[in-house]
This record gives sequence, C-alpha cells and structure tokens, in this order.
Amino acid sequence: MTPHESPVEVVEHFLAALEARDLPVAARRLAAGARLTFPGGQRFHSLQELVAWSATRYRFVRKSYDRSELLPADTRGVAVVYCRGTLAGGWLDGTAFTGIRFIDRFEIDAAGLIVDQQVWNDLGEARR
Repeated sequence: MTPHESPVEVVEHFLAALEARDLPVAARRLAAGARLTFPGGQRFHSLQELVAWSATRYRFVRKSYDRSELLPADTRGVAVVYCRGTLAGGWLDGTAFTGIRFIDRFEIDAAGLIVDQQVWNDLGEARR
C-alpha cells in the first residue's frame, strides 16, 4: 500500500490484477501466509492454486461492483473491506453467465497487505 492508498484501493488493485491474471502484481498485495477462502470452503495458499482451481469452473470471470464498505482498523491495525456486486463470464463450454451475486471480505493489515480474503457467491447454484 502506498502512503496515499486506502484499504479499499488495495482491494480494488488486487482484484483488478487478479482479473487480468497479472499474478506477480496481485501477489505483491498479499501478506506472507495470507488466507484465501472461496465457496465450498476451498482454501488456497497461493494465487497459482486459486487460478488452477478456477480453471476447472469457468473460462473467465469479471466483477461489477455495486458497493465497497470499509470498517475502520481494529486494535491490531487490521481494517476490513467488503465488496459486493455481480459476476459475469464464460463457463467451460463457452456459454456466458451474468448477474451472479458475490460478496468478498478482506482483512488488510497495518502495512497495507491482504491477510485474509473470504469469497461468497452464487456461482455454484447458477452452474446447476
């Protein structure tokens, strides 16, 4: 995080880099040992693991944001950012999807690094 960057901007820059599959840039936003938890309790220890898992579910995904909310830092210096909106993309068979709800919750430490990401979405239900 740069001195002028808010926790919300940290999250926005991380998600933009991840969507562009610029993993080195996205990884610079993660603290060592960051926890990444996705639907179904899927936990990842690296962005490469996350991308490999995602490749079994869809060809690509894009996020449209309705709102981001920042909760002030706690006594440990950890701020919480919630993002919510919808997903659009392409399934593995090439058909498109759109309008799938998501919420992401991030914890950002005092150094401006992501220490925890939790993701909830309706992608599994839409895939059925």
